[in-house]
Amino acid sequence: MSEIRVVLVDNDVSWQKNLKSILQKVGCLVVGEAEDGLTAIKIIRARQPDIAIIEASVPVKDGVEVAKIINEDRLAPVVLTSANYRQELLDNAINAGVKGFLVKPIDESSLIPAIEIALSTYHEMDQLERNIKKLEDKLESRKLIEKAKGILMETMGLSEKQAFQRLQKQSMNKRVSMRAVAEAIIMAHNLQNDI
Repeated sequence: MSEIRVVLVDNDVSWQKNLKSILQKVGCLVVGEAEDGLTAIKIIRARQPDIAIIEASVPVKDGVEVAKIINEDRLAPVVLTSANYRQELLDNAINAGVKGFLVKPIDESSLIPAIEIALSTYHEMDQLERNIKKLEDKLESRKLIEKAKGILMETMGLSEKQAFQRLQKQSMNKRVSMRAVAEAIIMAHNLQNDI
């Protein structure tokens, strides 16, 4: 667990010290501390921690609001802490994208697994989102290539295979992706039809 960069957010300074002590003991690096939600957001943006541990009831912006902002901006996973358990708070935390929830008092045996699970879940979700983006890009590229092939087949009387080979050859000759060639063909065709 060493070298995990953590930002701690808690308006109870003694709890903040307690958590910092536990984290340092297991080799984590506390890169920032805040006592309110607004300061927490600024510190998290500036320090780019691996994880943020945030008390639910911090002033200015509460922990759930902060977690929601951090999650939407993909800044870091959040483990939310609270002095007590309430189903409404847990539901709000889940909706805000919180990756872990701990009820005080917190000790090493509950904090460390929560951090590791939060990090693992966050990285897994990040990888899934990247994979989805790649698949969406591939699908969009295929659609554009199919459209460009159709244009070549229609305007030049080529077979599907010949149109694909022409796209492929242009891609290699120009040293650009087939998608870029397809986009250029579609754009030229659209311009020509607009005249």
